[in-house]
Amino acid sequence: QVQLAESGGGLVQAGDSLRLSCAASGRTFSSNAMAWFRQAPGKEREFVAAISWNGDITDYKDSVKGRFTISRDNAKNTVYLQMNSLKPEDTAVYYCAVKGGSYYYTPSRPVEEYEDWGQGTQVTVSP
Repeated sequence: QVQLAESGGGLVQAGDSLRLSCAASGRTFSSNAMAWFRQAPGKEREFVAAISWNGDITDYKDSVKGRFTISRDNAKNTVYLQMNSLKPEDTAVYYCAVKGGSYYYTPSRPVEEYEDWGQGTQVTVSP
């Protein structure tokens, strides 16, 4: 089983940028799609962005398109989320996840299709 550790969160002002990192250990995830989800207080965990095993295919939640960029470095077993032009509504705990199942290599949005999760990193955006 892979262990995932997110980092890079923090308290920023609206319009600022953050870069989240998710480092995997335990086994390689280079064949698996990866994703970022987020969960705000009192809300369900929601899809933010996903990337295919080789980085060729990406998918984004509509509200972050053009502001967030997901990328990965399989040699470092790390996936990133570059977040620009942050808004207060981006405030949440951000989680990275490894996709499982039959189509483990292609990105998708349902939470239940991801089998390994990190502990999360808090992102707070003040107005």
